[in-house]
Amino acid sequence: MSEIKPGLERVAELLRRLGNPQKTLKFVHIAGTNGKGSTVAMLASILTEAGYRTGLFTSPYILSVAEMIAMDSIKISEARLAELREQMQGHISEMEDAPTEFEIMTALAMLYFAVENCDIVVLEVGMGGRLDATNVIDSPEVAVITAIGLDHMEFLGETVEQIAAEKAGIIKPGAICVSYPQDESVAEVIRRKCRETGVRSVFVNEAESEAVNSSLDGQEFNYSSLKNLNIQLLGEHQLLNAAVAIEATHALKSKGWRISEAALRAGLAKAKWPGRFEILRKNPVFVLDGGHNPQSVAAIVRTLKKYFPDRKITFLYGVLADKEYEAMTKILLSIAKKFVTITPNSPRALPAQELAAFIQGLGGKAMARESVERGVESALEAAGEDGIICALGSLYIIQDAQNAVLCREES
Repeated sequence: MSEIKPGLERVAELLRRLGNPQKTLKFVHIAGTNGKGSTVAMLASILTEAGYRTGLFTSPYILSVAEMIAMDSIKISEARLAELREQMQGHISEMEDAPTEFEIMTALAMLYFAVENCDIVVLEVGMGGRLDATNVIDSPEVAVITAIGLDHMEFLGETVEQIAAEKAGIIKPGAICVSYPQDESVAEVIRRKCRETGVRSVFVNEAESEAVNSSLDGQEFNYSSLKNLNIQLLGEHQLLNAAVAIEATHALKSKGWRISEAALRAGLAKAKWPGRFEILRKNPVFVLDGGHNPQSVAAIVRTLKKYFPDRKITFLYGVLADKEYEAMTKILLSIAKKFVTITPNSPRALPAQELAAFIQGLGGKAMARESVERGVESALEAAGEDGIICALGSLYIIQDAQNAVLCREES
């Protein structure tokens, strides 16, 4: 699904041919650079706990496109996916301007959610917002903007303000906008879009979020008048992502959605999002995170320092060549014991040998491995029994790293 062709014309035509199923659905639409996945997971979990039939559309997938579509936390079956794809194929083949795979999956998701009578869909933007295929929908109930940073600059713009303007394209008349705390220049872009569309904006107040307890098993926190909330997701930034989910819940309630405090608490506590500071084992500690830009890597480093103060980390590290891996690596060097480099499962991957050479050029210790399995083995050896390993750099290492660690645990 690597082809990127921004624009709404193709997906709109495909949906017209399918009878515009999206027009029968209600949405929470979520854009941003970091934190989208965690936020959609928490929101979908809350809505499911509230008793709503909840659709979830996310991207990218790792192994199967079926991972992109779920309802009440259960992903679509391969058989159902194939059936819907077959149903759409005639319409796709008749189109002069062929839709991209992402546009096809977006339309397929809309069809699935409509047929299954979803009450509400939590819809994650693929890239950007304004011209993303998911923005084919009419006004969402709530437009959510998560943390914004530099990413996909070749498509979205060279400054955070330009990128913010693209992401703010999901804000439409009739919605309520809920945003993560942003830098002032980014916040002003969002506020301006809200003024233009007559939309009420709500920004999470960082001062109202208070950590209570934290361990490798989860976090307890207070937000505003809500006390002793619990989430499984780790890292201080996840407390703010949870606050975004809470404010989005409040916005939905103001529009008539019935969501009790008990459902809010249970939804937050049950939410999981694989590959977000996920602890795969504890002796040695093995952390897995799909962070793949400087902003997310900085958050990972802050979290590692919090849980493992004054410790050096063995990094299992694989990146895509078109990401800002130079800046990411410099952030990691401050707490790195050693890097074990691997090649992610993507045609855009930077070869492990090149990444190791780059790290060595910066004065870091690095060794390249030909597979994720060998990388995991070498990282465990380098860390020792009481060490700490963190695998990161790309979403495309998550599944292979999980499998490699699980296989070693079972053997």
